[in-house]
Amino acid sequence: MSVPNYPEVGDLAIATVKRVVDYGGYVRLDEYEGIEGLIHISELSTTWVKNIREHVREGQKLVLKVLRVDRERAQVDLSLRRVTGREKTDKMLEWKRSKKADSIIKGAGERLKADAETTEKIRLLLSEKLENPYETFQEAVEEGEEAFAKVEISPEWATALAEVSRSKVKLEKASLTATIELTCRAPEGIEAIRTALVNAKKVKKPRGATVRIYAIGAPRYKVEATTREYSEAEALLKSVVEEATATLKGFGGEGRRTS
Repeated sequence: MSVPNYPEVGDLAIATVKRVVDYGGYVRLDEYEGIEGLIHISELSTTWVKNIREHVREGQKLVLKVLRVDRERAQVDLSLRRVTGREKTDKMLEWKRSKKADSIIKGAGERLKADAETTEKIRLLLSEKLENPYETFQEAVEEGEEAFAKVEISPEWATALAEVSRSKVKLEKASLTATIELTCRAPEGIEAIRTALVNAKKVKKPRGATVRIYAIGAPRYKVEATTREYSEAEALLKSVVEEATATLKGFGGEGRRTS
């Protein structure tokens, strides 16, 4: 008999509410087969709970924080009120992408008429070799089977995974802009600004990301960073602005972000 896999204290977990009682809600931990837990009424909200069903209901999907784990009693205590809005969004997105990744692998197996054992071996291999399988499936939409070059799988599996990725993954783009002012009174000022903008466009970018810089009217320039993730776009935009201003400073000029 296999030993149940439990979450660790402090982990975030996706759960489905199974039963609501006067003192809390019983849930099934979706990522841990056969494991259930309890959200005590005191852990539902930071405010007084008058009607428990205003906070949880049967069938509801929640992101919860693990407070205590008692393996001997098979008991897991959870909290809803200690999960921040950002944690909820990030965890739910991670879980949905994990489910989508499993769906892509299953679909590839069906195309190849592979048995369940072989498909599961491929899933485990991808999980072991890739930091984030779903991101590789995103890359496969644009790059095809080349996205799996770093994984030891057959060309047939690489092709099938790429084909299913194209049918199941919709690439989304996050785009952020900023306005910068660049000035340099040195004799070579115009060339210095041009160099600063060229260097800014050459900063290291996430795969598939783009940077556009265009003049609004000297000394103001618009910078646009486009990536697959909002956080990546934010970081890329920051790097571009910092590179432009640092380069210009080296020529005796000044640069600053105005919006």
